[in-house]
Amino acid sequence: MKHFKKNLRVLRELFYLRFHGLTVFRLDFFGPFFVDGSLFVMQLLAFGVIYSNVDTIGGWHQGEMILYIGTFSLLNAINMTLYFFGVNGIPYKVRSGELDLYLTKPVSPLFRLSFENISPGSVPLIMMSICIIAYGVHRMEAQLDAVRILEYLFWVIIMAILYYDMEVVIRSFSLYVLSMARMEQIEEAGIDLCMKLPGIAFYGVYKFIFYLLLPYGIMATLPVQSMIGDMDCMLAVYGIFVVGLFSALAHLMWKQGLKRYNSASS
Repeated sequence: MKHFKKNLRVLRELFYLRFHGLTVFRLDFFGPFFVDGSLFVMQLLAFGVIYSNVDTIGGWHQGEMILYIGTFSLLNAINMTLYFFGVNGIPYKVRSGELDLYLTKPVSPLFRLSFENISPGSVPLIMMSICIIAYGVHRMEAQLDAVRILEYLFWVIIMAILYYDMEVVIRSFSLYVLSMARMEQIEEAGIDLCMKLPGIAFYGVYKFIFYLLLPYGIMATLPVQSMIGDMDCMLAVYGIFVVGLFSALAHLMWKQGLKRYNSASS
């Protein structure tokens, strides 16, 4: 509990410093919103073209697909707001030796690296995603109760943790190899594909890849399945298992990678 309170105080201070720095330069504050918002609109247009002539995908109708798109967009917006810009900078800090500075601070290096570049300019994307989710629920004409909504929120939080774990695992490779280009290309291709197709559309080896090796396929699929009542106990246990597995993997890769890290001063 003491460690948690310490991290919470650090997070609050990091947010304050980041917000203050962005408001000094207005373009830095509104720039991410404009760029991310433009990408968001283009994604919606692309989704509209893809699904305009498709009745069902894996048994999901248009309402479920809209809910899926909104859910993936929400996870991506949470990612962009909280930790993407921090975690994404890890390879550069490893190569440049800036990681040395984080290792000397009285706080977890990974924690500070993850949350030092919080992006308030991406917050409106969360609101846009919620609007898409609400529209998808309306199109499904679903009768939702408090339990279904709470289950959905639970899985969104769990999948946001998985999203973070995946980014940490991939960026931790910078502690082991010189070039991150291939790993980032794999990540980009996996996310791009799974933003367009829900996990229920994958079968055989593709399901093995996107449900376990690169579990982007479950990130938005499981929250949607929980909301529409299509999740059983085995699937719920599997989802929690995958998140726990990648949380442990992220922790292990980071800790072992730090042991291999050659300080810029060495």
